[in-house]
Amino acid sequence: MTGDVDGPGGSAPPRKPLTGWKVAVTRARRQASALVAALSRAGAEPLAVPTIEVADPEDGGAALRQALGDLVAGRYHWAIFTSENTVERVFRAAGGSGDFSGVRVAAIGPGTARQLRERGVEVELVPGRFVAEALAESFPPATRGAERPRVLLPRAAAARDVLERALSHKGYEVDVVTAYRTVRPLLPPDLVEAAALTDAVAFTASSTVTGWIELLGAERLPPVVACIGPVTAATARRAGIGVNVEAEIHTIDGLVAALEEYAVTNGRP
Repeated sequence: MTGDVDGPGGSAPPRKPLTGWKVAVTRARRQASALVAALSRAGAEPLAVPTIEVADPEDGGAALRQALGDLVAGRYHWAIFTSENTVERVFRAAGGSGDFSGVRVAAIGPGTARQLRERGVEVELVPGRFVAEALAESFPPATRGAERPRVLLPRAAAARDVLERALSHKGYEVDVVTAYRTVRPLLPPDLVEAAALTDAVAFTASSTVTGWIELLGAERLPPVVACIGPVTAATARRAGIGVNVEAEIHTIDGLVAALEEYAVTNGRP
């Protein structure tokens, strides 16, 4: 007697918690691959629904290029990177390479730090929790002197001012420079319809939440809403969106793991 053998000893491979789940991925198109791959490994069927796209700042990056010139000239003590988008945009403005040898560098989380290290930048500070508040808390107080030490903080055009206020209070002179802005892409109607029929949506930033609301509407949400961390979840709740999953580890892998845990407990909606 013969038959299909699915695994060792003829047993079928274990069913993954997200098998059969259709999950909307809201990251920008160019950045969605990591989350799409992680969800696929977990058995899910990801659907790319980019609710944001990353664009140049209004000045075309002139202020950022000027700030990078000041950094090379030794006028900054620290540079802070709060997202992988920021890393990509800073290095694009620097012509693909940057000289950070004379400045101390902080990153908000491991993904951002990895992007920097892959470009040869030594990262000195990564907080235990991957949010601006934790980065501000872990930042050392400024050494008192005739001048306040300067910090370069490149970021999105619309971003919270938590770091700027906290570091100013700690004695730093913080220069906030717009590195990019998020804009709304045009989504084809059939993609909008497919997104509304998914089992879950994964929000990876506050901008993806507001993008979904503007493009699809808060009433057209899947049954399960998953957020990468507390800031994104707070944005969703302020918009009247119930959050089912909030990752404790604020990374792509942490978000997928939290969604898997929810699936194990609650099953597919």
